[in-house]
Amino acid sequence: MTDIIKVKTGNKFEEHGSYSRLVAVNDLIFVSNTAGRNPRTKEMSADPVEQLHQALNNIEGALASVGAVLADVVAARVFVQFPDDVETVMTAYGERMRGINPTLTMTCPPLGAQYYKVEIEVTAWRGASKAQVKELLISL
Repeated sequence: MTDIIKVKTGNKFEEHGSYSRLVAVNDLIFVSNTAGRNPRTKEMSADPVEQLHQALNNIEGALASVGAVLADVVAARVFVQFPDDVETVMTAYGERMRGINPTLTMTCPPLGAQYYKVEIEVTAWRGASKAQVKELLISL
């Protein structure tokens, strides 16, 4: 039997847009596009690197609610509002995700408002962090 868990945070946009922060289908976990707003203070830094770290913290919290960790992430999509911020954001992302090494899409679409500098969406597999990993180096 398939187990499906849908996690909500109480964010007004989840109700308005009729979505869940996270949906886990057995061990496969999808986390909705997540901004860098502090859920307790409701504040958001204007700094894209701080927004990146807060978004990853928010994702960590959502994953923890279903017994998963950031190291279980197998795919990430990072949306950066301004192209000039991409290298800075990628550097900070790389430092935070080093050793996890999920697939990555980093792109610059318009986000919901100018103050959103970074948003992140991930897919995780509960237990991937404990799996034996084989890395291959190929030439394209």
